[in-house]
This record gives sequence, C-alpha cells and structure tokens, in this order.
Amino acid sequence: MRGMDNHSFYVTGTDTGIGKSVVSAALLHALRARGLRAVGMKPVASGCEHTPGGWRNDDARLLRAASAPRPDYADVNPYALPNPLAPELAAADAGVTLALAPILAAHARLAAQSDAVVVEGVGGWAAPLSDTLDQIDLVRALDLPVVLVVGLRLGCINHARLTARAIAADGARLVGWVGNGIDPTMDRCDDVFALLQARLPVPCWGRLPFSAMPDPQALAIHLQVGSRG
Repeated sequence: MRGMDNHSFYVTGTDTGIGKSVVSAALLHALRARGLRAVGMKPVASGCEHTPGGWRNDDARLLRAASAPRPDYADVNPYALPNPLAPELAAADAGVTLALAPILAAHARLAAQSDAVVVEGVGGWAAPLSDTLDQIDLVRALDLPVVLVVGLRLGCINHARLTARAIAADGARLVGWVGNGIDPTMDRCDDVFALLQARLPVPCWGRLPFSAMPDPQALAIHLQVGSRG
C-alpha cells in the first residue's frame, strides 16, 4: 500500500474510549523522533466546544499539538461536530452531510507538508461515518494500512480478535497493534497481553502503561512504529 511508503496509517480501535487519540499522538512523537515530519488528522470528530476560531475537538487538538509542522486546524479536523454522539447522529443534529471529498482534500494538504500522516478514526472499526460511509470507505480512498489500538481491559481479547477479522474481511491491511493500559485494576494484565501477542495476526508496536494524565511525548518511548515483531 502507498501508505507504508511514507509511514502513514489509519488508527482504529477495539471500541470508543480506549485511547486512540493518545496512542495516535504518541505515534506522531515516535515518528518525529526518527526525524520525520509527522502530522495528525481526525477527519470526523463529534463532541466539540465553540471557540472564537470555530468548533474545536480535544482529540483533534491533541493530534495537532503532537504534529510538526503544525497544520491548520481545519485540515486536521475537516468535520467538527458539536454534539458528543455517533458521527451520523451528530452530523444530522448539525445539519451537515459528511462526504469524502473534503476529507481527501484536507489529507492531500497534510501529506504535501509531511512525511507521515496519522489518521485517527471514530470509535471502533465498524462505527459508521455516515448513513452512506463506513470507515473502510475512507481507508480505501486514502489507501492506508491500519493500526489497531487495543484497550487493555476485561473482554479485550474477544474485541481485538473480532476487530482484526473485520478489518481483514473488509479488505483493509492491518499492519500492527498497540496495547493501551486503560484499567489500572485489571487482573493479570500481563497474561492477557501475552495472549493478545500470540493470537493477533500482526506484530505489536508497543504497550502503553496506564496513566491518569497521559503525556503522548513521554509515552512514545514505548512504541516501535513499523515493528515486525
């Protein structure tokens, strides 16, 4: 895929709320540590606050802050939807129709100024972008490989394996996964992580420890982008 040639990829997750944005920002810092110009993108973000500059989403701002060069917010997040709902519902509430063209145009501008674009999806892999668009449609249009974020909590083995199968069934290319510590009380987390390593079909790019106040730059040392296992 073209995306692996310039270190770009699409980040999805086993669910919503499992730290895709933190992992994506940490991946940006890891790429930058290798001397690459790396920028983040959150094409569709629901749950925004109104600012003098327009609607802004915290996850998109996190990705922008981790980017170098620092891109325009409108390119990082072409669709900033006010209500914290599934994108299809949030877009309907805002009277917005989501389309691929503005996203592809923004991505092209980001790619023109960088060596890598880390594109963060919405929710889990099967969460739709709109009533006519699934995430696989965007992945195909951008021609990007996929990285899976696994939130380390009870049930994650099932969720991770099902997601990996769904990505393959949709015809996308899963190239790696990252374990993210989101439950500090999880029993036998090391054993669960080892089971994931044995059962997921692609290499693990790293495991981020739990942090109540995660710092993506500090967490980047735990990642090996593009690891072959």
